Amino acid sequence: MKLHPMIAALRRHKAGVVLIALQIALTLAIVCNAVFIIGQRVSRVNRPTGLDENNLMLVTQSWVGAPSGDQPGDVDKLDSMQQADLAALRAMPDVESVAPINSLPLLNSSWNGSAALKPGVELREGNARTTYYFTDEQAFRTLGLKLVAGRAFTPADVQHRGFRDTSTPPVVIVTKALADKLFPDGTALGKTIFLDGGSSPSTIIGEVDRLQVPGTGSWTNSFTWNATLVPTRLDAGFARYAVRAKPGRLDAVMHAVPQVLYGVNRMRVLDDDSVKPFAQIRQEAYRSDVGMAILMGVVCLILLGVTAAGIVGLTSFWVGQRHRQIGVRRALGARKIDILHYFQMENLLISGVGALIGLGLAIGLNMLLMKHFEMDRLPVLYVLAGIVVVMALGQGAVFAPARRASNVPPVVATRSV
Repeated sequence: MKLHPMIAALRRHKAGVVLIALQIALTLAIVCNAVFIIGQRVSRVNRPTGLDENNLMLVTQSWVGAPSGDQPGDVDKLDSMQQADLAALRAMPDVESVAPINSLPLLNSSWNGSAALKPGVELREGNARTTYYFTDEQAFRTLGLKLVAGRAFTPADVQHRGFRDTSTPPVVIVTKALADKLFPDGTALGKTIFLDGGSSPSTIIGEVDRLQVPGTGSWTNSFTWNATLVPTRLDAGFARYAVRAKPGRLDAVMHAVPQVLYGVNRMRVLDDDSVKPFAQIRQEAYRSDVGMAILMGVVCLILLGVTAAGIVGLTSFWVGQRHRQIGVRRALGARKIDILHYFQMENLLISGVGALIGLGLAIGLNMLLMKHFEMDRLPVLYVLAGIVVVMALGQGAVFAPARRASNVPPVVATRSV
C-alpha cells in the first residue's frame, strides 16, 4: 500500500488530522507522567517500614497537672509516672511487650538531627541526616526489628532525661543504611559518632536491617532509612508507648488500655485517637498518596477514553464522506481487507505523528514537574510503553468504523452521491 495517495487524502482533512494528532500527543504526555506518578506513589505506599506491623499499636497520652520538668526533681517524678504506666501495660494478660517511644515510622512526628564522624561538624558539611527513636531495652521485641550486627539494648544501657535535655547518649544503635553512609568501607560496630554537631561521642553497639523515619513527605527522601535508636526514656507531660499484643488479641488490648491507664492515674487525657493500631497509622500516612494514585488513574482512563472516542468519531465521519470512493475501489477489485488495512494504515500514520509530538511533550512536562515539584526523571521505558499504548489504542478505535467501511457493498456505494 503506497503512502502518497494516503497522505494526499489526509491533506484534504487537515483540521481533523491536526486535532487527532494533538489529542494523541497530549494524551501520551499526560498519561506517561501520570502513570509514572502512580508508580511512585504505589511504591512509596508499599515500602516496608522495618517493623513487624501485625499486632502492633501506639498509645499517646498526656498527664493533667504533671510537673513541668523545669524544677529540681520534676524529671524524676515524670519518669516515675511513665514507669508506672509501662509496668501496668506490661502486666496486661494479652500484651507481649511494651516500649516507650517518641514516635513510629509513618507517624509524621519526628525528632531529626545529624550524625558525623568528627565533633562539631554541622549538617551542611557532609555528615548524615538521621531521625532519633528514644526507647528502651524492649524496643526490639515490641517493634519486631531485625538485628543484623552487634547487640540490642540492655536495661543497663537505658537512661532517662527531660524532653529539653540535650545530653549525648553513650551508646546507640543505627540502621544499616546509616551505617553504610557513615562507614562505607567497613563495619560500624564499636565506632564512635557525634550527634548534632556535639563534642561527646556515642558508640555504635548494633545495626538493624531497616527502620523507616516517621516523615512521609518528599523532604525525607534523602534519609528515609537513616534512623538512630537511643536507649533513653524521654520524660515530659506526655508519653507514647508502643504496645505489641499477643496474636489475635490486638482489639481486646486496644479496648482495655484506657481503663488500665486510668487505673494507674486518672489525671490524664486519653481521647478517641489516643489508642490506634499501626495499620491505621499506615492508612492515615498514605491517604493522600492513595488518593493521588486513584485520581491520576481516573484521569488516564478519561483521557484514553476521550482519545479513542475522537478517533472513532473522526474515522466514522471520513467513512461517510468517502462512501463513493470506497465503492469505486470495491468495484475496481479492492477486497474488504484492503479497505480495512487502508484505514488502519491511515490511523497508524496519524498516531505516529502524534506520538512523536507527544514524546517531546512528555519529556518537557516531566522536566517542568522536576523543577517545581521535585519529581524524579521520567524513565524512557514509560515513554516507550506509552507510545505502544496510544498506537494500539488508535488501531483498536479505528477498527469498528473501518470494518463498516469494508462492508459497504460496491453497488450501493457507487450509486450514492
